[in-house]
Amino acid sequence: MKYTSIKRPLGFIIALIACILLIPIFLCIMCAIKIESRGPVLFKQKRVGLHKKHFNILKFRTMYIETPNDTPTHLLADPDVYITRVGKILRKTSLDELPQLFNILKGEMSFIGPRPALWNQYDLIDERDKYGANDTFPGLTGWAQINGRDELPIEVKAKLDGDYVKNIGLMMDIKCFVATIFTVIKSEGVKEGVHTNEPTREAAATKEI
Repeated sequence: MKYTSIKRPLGFIIALIACILLIPIFLCIMCAIKIESRGPVLFKQKRVGLHKKHFNILKFRTMYIETPNDTPTHLLADPDVYITRVGKILRKTSLDELPQLFNILKGEMSFIGPRPALWNQYDLIDERDKYGANDTFPGLTGWAQINGRDELPIEVKAKLDGDYVKNIGLMMDIKCFVATIFTVIKSEGVKEGVHTNEPTREAAATKEI
């Protein structure tokens, strides 16, 4: 049986089990966010999905609601002013991404695949078109994330996304998943704030709803 035909149902089952097992962690994070700052626990962010169709990605809120709307994190002169104390921990450990398990359950994402671009990252979207990387489900993590993450130039990131699409398979996904664990533990490739002539973190501060 071809792996691509079972990837979606397999991902759904794993995401469902993970959501059930992680209920205590979800509750602890939600309480911590609410105790520290006012505003909702989750926020939505418009991203580019399969065949460039837009969807709302889910994340735990890591910034104060006073953060400028629709401003990419890297364009904030001092992001530490806007990121909450709980948010700093969530972002460093990537726990803010956990709600994307629900995006997987909804059929909008996969565990492994190109990270979904922001709706207005036209340069990245166009570059991915060259490699067919917009024609597969975006992932919670991917080949580019374990090979540089935020430090990668757009051309290199799109090329790596294309390499993933070309070599998609069970062993490739397992390799990405295992390597992601070590990348998160080391907090490799994550950048916040303005860095002259440097690539930036793909996450953006949007209106938290």
